[in-house]
Amino acid sequence: MKEIKKIVLAYSGGLDTSIAVRWLLEHKAEEVVAVSIDLGQNEDLEAAKQKALKVGASQAFIIDARKEFVEDFIFPSLQANAKYEFDYPLATAIGRPLIAKCLNDIAVQTQADAVAHGCTAKGNDQVRFEVSWLALNPQLKVIAPAREWGELCNRNLAIDYAAKHNIPVNSTKKSLYSIDLNLWGRSVECGILEDPWVEPPEDAYSLTKSLIEAPNTPEYLEIGFEKGIPISLNNERLDGISLIEKLNIIAGEHGIGRLDQVENRLVGIKSREIYEAPAAMVLLKAHRELEYLVNPKDLMHFKAGLDQKYAELIYNGLWFSPLREALDGFNQKTQQRVTGTLRLKLYKGNCIVVGRKSEFSLYNEGLATYDAKDTFDHASAQGFIKLFGLGVKSFYEVGK
Repeated sequence: MKEIKKIVLAYSGGLDTSIAVRWLLEHKAEEVVAVSIDLGQNEDLEAAKQKALKVGASQAFIIDARKEFVEDFIFPSLQANAKYEFDYPLATAIGRPLIAKCLNDIAVQTQADAVAHGCTAKGNDQVRFEVSWLALNPQLKVIAPAREWGELCNRNLAIDYAAKHNIPVNSTKKSLYSIDLNLWGRSVECGILEDPWVEPPEDAYSLTKSLIEAPNTPEYLEIGFEKGIPISLNNERLDGISLIEKLNIIAGEHGIGRLDQVENRLVGIKSREIYEAPAAMVLLKAHRELEYLVNPKDLMHFKAGLDQKYAELIYNGLWFSPLREALDGFNQKTQQRVTGTLRLKLYKGNCIVVGRKSEFSLYNEGLATYDAKDTFDHASAQGFIKLFGLGVKSFYEVGK
């Protein structure tokens, strides 16, 4: 008799989760239920489902979570301008709490005793999954095969294990990339990328063209926002999924969205990660620029610090936390006037804002101009400077 009767496994169809099905049946559970979540990764999840059943799962589910992913996870992070350590738009990190939520739903539905994931002991995702389950359903047991069986952390040994048990996988010993993909971006690690001195080879990328291959002619596009949410692309109103999908293709064609980052993992080590996030990088830039057009200085400067905190919460696996919920309330208030249109120029990896307009714009040409239309009261400047600098003047006058 195994210690667990039924366990629900987050199943991608890749190397780690495919061998996890077999390992769990051998060592932990009488029954494994595989769950594949569609977050817009454009993979054949029906094939993954059939593979899970072939490997030994008693049941296999496919959940289309794209709409929820966009509306309840991506767009709130966009309103928070969330980029971890000022660069990474958190594509993988923002997907994990939703996957955890979906697995919990299936666990409740199938009356499972436990949930499982394929993360190693060195990664961030183990924390993101398990802290989410602690918030959603703390009674669930959690099993991490790759963490318990150390050999699974060695990708060569994992491939050997798959071959021994006739488990088909895409990874090879020559191409050892570990890849995660969803609507908001793609992450790549392992293999040659583990040497931070080595330039990533072109085969590490799939969503973006190299700068050499990118078009020699710039492309202009317009993105419309309503209360901080992108609603249109080139004057065509689109739902969130379609807008992100189209923008991924357009921006990726111009080589936009590549990141090569050495980042600080939650567990305390530095890792080298390659990211592709064409739509995310364009939308984050456009959104922040629109915020600066319509929101006052003190609000924007204060929000910038909270935006970094929001990104850290996502990265550190604290999506289901009171602080994140409270920050969402703050952000909703800040987005009331973030409505307007941004015009952007895409060219050779660059996304340049070249135009912005909004009915709530705080830009006043009469105050900003230096020509004859100038309406600024120049006489007020001298008095303002005296009052503004009075504290500095008083400090330096003492003792002189």
